[in-house]
Amino acid sequence: MKPQVMRNLKNAAIALLTPLPSIFFYLFFLRHYRRSFLSSSSISAASSPLWEWCYKHPLMLSNVIFFANVDVLFWIIGLLQSKHWMIDLYWTIIPVMLIHFFARHPLARANVVRSMVAIVLTYIWSIRLTHSYFRREEWEWGAREDWRFNKLRKQYGKHWWWVSFFAVYVSQQIFLIGICLPLYAIHSSNKPWGFWDFMATCTCISGIAIAFFADTQIYNFMQRNEVLKVEGSPTEPNLNKGLWYFSRHPNYFGEQLWWWGLFVFAWNVGQGWMFVGPFVNSLCLAYVTVLVEQRMLNREDRAATYRHYQKTTSVWIPWFKLAIKEPKVKKI
Repeated sequence: MKPQVMRNLKNAAIALLTPLPSIFFYLFFLRHYRRSFLSSSSISAASSPLWEWCYKHPLMLSNVIFFANVDVLFWIIGLLQSKHWMIDLYWTIIPVMLIHFFARHPLARANVVRSMVAIVLTYIWSIRLTHSYFRREEWEWGAREDWRFNKLRKQYGKHWWWVSFFAVYVSQQIFLIGICLPLYAIHSSNKPWGFWDFMATCTCISGIAIAFFADTQIYNFMQRNEVLKVEGSPTEPNLNKGLWYFSRHPNYFGEQLWWWGLFVFAWNVGQGWMFVGPFVNSLCLAYVTVLVEQRMLNREDRAATYRHYQKTTSVWIPWFKLAIKEPKVKKI
């Protein structure tokens, strides 16, 4: 068997087996709750301090499990492989795990329609993003790590082994748990389904659709350029068609619509403070946008075309092209 195939199978096995400790722990907790808690008039009388704490603090429990299984275990695997690739893959899967965590917790209470809609939407979002991830990685597991991590690796040098724990994992926990707080809010209130739930659903669906078409268009564009390279023909410097005609980063815009749509669910059930999650995420994505555009401008074959693209095209929100007045040349 080819080494590449062996590596792919090994990474697939690692990725599939790594989350099992947290899954088994949570299932064991639920099993213990069903057997002990429900048969006793007092929760504390039927459980150890550990299970009592797990029962009373679902949000804290989700953070502890995330820290142990993702921050620590993923980090150790990344050090052993000299490549932190798993967090990118699990960014697309952890929200699905979190929504089931919150929905199954003994203290969960939710409107059935709102809960089911949120679960279905989260699965659709996850499938869309996971498909995009593997398509970009040419259907390989752990072929490479995020280019931003490579940049940080060079920046911190010999200190990267411990800096990576905070830069790659702890920071991701803050972002992911923060933007997934609406999933907790949805399962903390049984307020009846209403107009704002409908608006939140429409916003989420719009975000998923825009991100899907934007990612597909940029993928097809890159594939066409690869074919042109093989043929020895000149490539296109940047995509200026489809959604990319109206926005320089329509995929980012779609992703933000998704997270802000989830927030509307939380706001509707009285958890308006949870805007902090998508707001911080939007700020971080704004910073990533600057990094991505700087990379484009650093390429000599794209710089001039991309500067013109920047001047005429909206950054995130799709909008009409801006007209640029050509400088007047004085006649002598």
